[in-house]
Amino acid sequence: MTLAEERHVDAIAASAWTLPAHWQAVEFIADLHLAEDTPASLAALVTHLQHTDADAVLLLGDIFEVWIGDDSLAEPGSFEARAIAALMAALVAAQRTRARPLALAFLVGNRDFLFGPSACMAAGLQALVDPTVLIAPWGERLLVAHGDAWCLDDTAYQAFRTQVRSAAWQDSFLARPLAERRAIARQLREASEARKQSEGVESYGDLDDRAVRTALQQSGARTLVHGHTHRPARHDLGGGLSRWVLSDWHDLPGGHALQRADVLRWSATGLARRPPCGDNLS
Repeated sequence: MTLAEERHVDAIAASAWTLPAHWQAVEFIADLHLAEDTPASLAALVTHLQHTDADAVLLLGDIFEVWIGDDSLAEPGSFEARAIAALMAALVAAQRTRARPLALAFLVGNRDFLFGPSACMAAGLQALVDPTVLIAPWGERLLVAHGDAWCLDDTAYQAFRTQVRSAAWQDSFLARPLAERRAIARQLREASEARKQSEGVESYGDLDDRAVRTALQQSGARTLVHGHTHRPARHDLGGGLSRWVLSDWHDLPGGHALQRADVLRWSATGLARRPPCGDNLS
């Protein structure tokens, strides 16, 4: 096992969440990449939260296209403030029509890793460590993560990830004015889109199956659920182990409908994909 794999396995053993005994279903969503120009994705998420009958919805990273710091919530009229207010309003609306509260939890992705405690509180989100082992009342364990930490073949990205996850880098970045941070984020987004256009989405590395198998064995779970790659599928890893990849939620041009989106639901009967509640997929 490489040193990188050992580091990721050590992180997994540190976090576990025993779900409440009365819960019957949990849903997973990732990679909405919410931004000013993706109104359909935000509207679809709000609608789903208002109408789902699951006990909890777990957002597995990259819910926002970029997050430049929780202080963006104080900027008058900012997209971040409007989006967080919409999430909280959706939770409040859902509670009025449900017999039991809806739990909403979140772990950060590679685009919104600066999402902090203030934003979680404002949106009514429970923060999760990436990765986390879920222990269900129906006797199963499930490992959830964003997924980017296991894209070990992309050594350039892993070096970048190590840099930006350091306290020193984050303190330096967050000390810059909001306008400067927005400009840096825009440049990074444009560079990422240019790479996708020239090399295709397949140019981004997939998860290392050996590292995932080791992580699952260490966590005591048989299945990993993750996002990040935008390649929805179920992968058989052998030995009764598997990983399920969530879809991204992608707006059509003009932001009037979703081109693709799914919700992965976990219950005593297993995992199942379904469209969002009230979806407007084309």
